[in-house]
Amino acid sequence: MTAPERTAPTSRSAAAIERVLRHIHERVSQPLTLAELAQLAGLSIWRFATVFRQQVGTSPHRYICRLRVERAQTLIREGVPAATAASEAGFYDQSHLSRHFKSFCGMTPGQYQMTTRPHAGAL
Repeated sequence: MTAPERTAPTSRSAAAIERVLRHIHERVSQPLTLAELAQLAGLSIWRFATVFRQQVGTSPHRYICRLRVERAQTLIREGVPAATAASEAGFYDQSHLSRHFKSFCGMTPGQYQMTTRPHAGAL
């Protein structure tokens, strides 16, 4: 009797988080606030953060930062300078990117760029 009551909120929460994830992916390079995401999910900020962490496995902030770092990695591999990659990926500036990049990748964007750059003199 109580199981269906638990299922309904979970499916509503799952749908809300799916909406938020689509929103994040569509606007990852733009400023995203916790209040904006919670409102989109129809939850309080605190409830949203809890539900997001339960369903996604990480906090909203960390999830967004990871997506932005992945976007910056792609840009850097394509030869875009780190400062430009930072702004295009949604970071405030290059140092903001560097802090998060090192946290996720274990190296700075410059070090990453050196590992992805074709070796000089290679045939």
